[in-house]
Amino acid sequence: MSGGVDSTTTLAIAKHQQFTIYAVSFHYGQRHHIELDAAKRIATHFSVKKHLIIDIDLAAIGGSALTSNLEIPKYRDIENIPGEIPLTYVPGRNIIFLSLALAWAEVLGAFDIFIGANAIDFSGYPDCRAEFLAAFETMANLGTKTGVEGKKIKIHAPLLMLTKAQIIQKGIALGVDYSMTLSCYDPTEQGKACGKCDSCLLRKKGFREAGTIDPTVYLD
Repeated sequence: MSGGVDSTTTLAIAKHQQFTIYAVSFHYGQRHHIELDAAKRIATHFSVKKHLIIDIDLAAIGGSALTSNLEIPKYRDIENIPGEIPLTYVPGRNIIFLSLALAWAEVLGAFDIFIGANAIDFSGYPDCRAEFLAAFETMANLGTKTGVEGKKIKIHAPLLMLTKAQIIQKGIALGVDYSMTLSCYDPTEQGKACGKCDSCLLRKKGFREAGTIDPTVYLD
């Protein structure tokens, strides 16, 4: 749970489906670590059973504008955003996140892992695609005590093939208050969104196409 639109909507869907929710967020050296404040607010609002924040130093590896001093791409052509992998791609991020979530799921005796991955209105990340998630699920069932004992682990990505507008509409129908969320890759310390990065542009587009007001406070 990152504290953004997709992960919050995914949480609302899982809760609506009457799952007991254990939420996991990651402090991975991201420059927009203020997103974890949003994640904490959302976890409290949804009364999750437990909210775990795991520290990982992906900044030591680098290779991404989100974990280094590389400049965050701004003002990209929104129609072409999904067509190329930008500097905000964090090498191995969802592989690492899902692996840690999988380890915790084994400890909890949980067989369902939800992730807010989206392959429609997204930044072109390879670890947000259906092929990757299917492969990870196969690996999870081959490489864990739970899977080997025949208790199937399922990776749920309910937003995978939805547009951002459809995601927002679904969240609103479930009562999500999107003013709690933060999507920006380059926010101020006060939580104001830049309005220019991929994540902000896709968020604006989603709310506009959903026909509802974006409650985000933008610098502009």
